[in-house]
Amino acid sequence: MDGNGRWAQRRALPRHLGHRAGAKAVRATVEGCARRGVEALTIFAFSSENWQRPQDEVTRLMELFVESIDKEVDELHRNGIRVRFIGELTRLRAGLGAKIAAAEARTAANRRMTLFIAVSYGGRWDIVEAARRLAARAVTGEIKPAAIDEALFADQLQLAGAPGTGPVHPHRRRATHQQFPALEPGLL
Repeated sequence: MDGNGRWAQRRALPRHLGHRAGAKAVRATVEGCARRGVEALTIFAFSSENWQRPQDEVTRLMELFVESIDKEVDELHRNGIRVRFIGELTRLRAGLGAKIAAAEARTAANRRMTLFIAVSYGGRWDIVEAARRLAARAVTGEIKPAAIDEALFADQLQLAGAPGTGPVHPHRRRATHQQFPALEPGLL
């Protein structure tokens, strides 16, 4: 959802209205992916870098996030979409953490599509956390450092085992931005 604030500014709108428009675009993207048989979709709702934004903007983004969870989870569940949240979730308020856990529990058995929502997520953070977990296992003797390879490392990342992270199955498809021409460029 990066770029929503800039989208709003180019239209002389407040940044928070850009974030709201981005949430609508995400909904359309999720619906389109589900219709097309996409197995997994990851959206970046709030990156770890977003914590550096002005406090009032962070507060509005978190309010929109809570509102979106409250508004969308039941419909995602009715449509067979599993929701999983990835990222440094411990940085979030306890109340938001409870909503996240409830959304994941409610949709856990769904198999039509998995929607990964990255919150307080950064690629570097994910790599560092994976390295820390492997280092801890090596220190205890559970694994030998020489045994750490690309596959073992990948198993420690947030999307480990996620559908669609390996080779594309011939009967499943991954979505690209070209498949959604109705969405306004730059909105997501």
